[in-house]
Amino acid sequence: MSRRLLLLLAVTGAVAVGNLYFPQAVAPLIADGLGVSPDAASLVVTATQIGYTAGMVLLVPLGDRFPHRSLLVVLLAATGVALLAAGCAPALPPLVAASALIGLTTVAAQVISPLAAGLVAPDRRGAVLGALLSGSTGGMLLARAFSGVLGEWLGWRAPYLVAAAVALVLAAVMAYAVPVTAPAATDARGPYREFLAEPLRLLRAEPELRRSCFYQAAVFGAFSAVWTSVALLLTGPAYGYGAQAVGVLALVGAVTMLCTPYAGRLVDRHGPGPVNLAALAGVAVSAAVLAAGGLGGLPGLAALTAGTLLLDVAMQGGMVANKARVYALREDSLSRLTTAYMMCAYLGGTAGSWLGVRLYAAYGWGAVCVLVAALAAAGLLRHLCPPGGGRTGPGGRRRVRVRPVGRGAGGRAAGRAGAPGGAG
Repeated sequence: MSRRLLLLLAVTGAVAVGNLYFPQAVAPLIADGLGVSPDAASLVVTATQIGYTAGMVLLVPLGDRFPHRSLLVVLLAATGVALLAAGCAPALPPLVAASALIGLTTVAAQVISPLAAGLVAPDRRGAVLGALLSGSTGGMLLARAFSGVLGEWLGWRAPYLVAAAVALVLAAVMAYAVPVTAPAATDARGPYREFLAEPLRLLRAEPELRRSCFYQAAVFGAFSAVWTSVALLLTGPAYGYGAQAVGVLALVGAVTMLCTPYAGRLVDRHGPGPVNLAALAGVAVSAAVLAAGGLGGLPGLAALTAGTLLLDVAMQGGMVANKARVYALREDSLSRLTTAYMMCAYLGGTAGSWLGVRLYAAYGWGAVCVLVAALAAAGLLRHLCPPGGGRTGPGGRRRVRVRPVGRGAGGRAAGRAGAPGGAG
């Protein structure tokens, strides 16, 4: 894979992820512009997230059924149309409907990862996945800042219209720049309903998939618990800051854009096991550092900054390691593996957010930090004491047997033909 193609895929993933997050920054502007309450305007964000979850289940597995380039072009074009409809919505109900469609179709980032994994040799996947994840992080951070500034200047419709133009331009570019790939799965022509059930079958069949899902669900649960509760801490009596303080603290996460590619190179060199161990240990240490954040004042704020940075780096590093392990399992099921893995991660994040808020309300910030430590301990226990005493190969790589998926599936991925410089 050429660097130019990798950069294009990273930018496309950043734009897709940004479409999930920029509505959060303009929701207050939507409330003012459409004359609705802030609670009603927040339905725009909720609808986008619900649509994204549906897209993960309904559309991402199709990467094993259709050529990735065609699927990406269709998704980006549909996202552009949905963003255009949202920017022109005359009232809240059509805006909410368009937002659901935006979330449904902006799953391009989860289609790009299997595409990139299939275009590079296994010993380069960590570095490539790290670069793509770094781009997604940048998209999340920049989308909020960009949409907030643009919305304040030109109104809430402007971010939607600009995002629509960007998505449509990317759809046109992807149609020519991405190499043509044949669908990897030989069992992909069965009934659509059975095909969509394949991620659940993979979870039952693949212990290493369940392992990665457990790690990421635990770490993402800790991550979500902290970031859901830290807003309550910063705006509460311990600090008395405004909501802007949470956004400033979140900018610390920009450092992960530099750390994630390095984590990917470590995965390529040493395998995902040691990186997972470091990530889980980092989450455990972050719990202790974050606990000092409850003290308030400058020392507490310094602890929150250091703790959230460590937690962000650990979460992103673990994500790279887990995806590299998952993509080594079945070359003909990369998209369905992505669906299974990401859905487990999001379920863990949802549970973490729910528990974090309730623990904070009942027992305070210290209880949230105990939850983070407990989740890290669960992951470390699973890593150090695997069920059945599973053995690992050199460098901490667990021995994985690649098997075909489905009835009579042929083994490895079909050969891929690409544009010059496309396949590496």
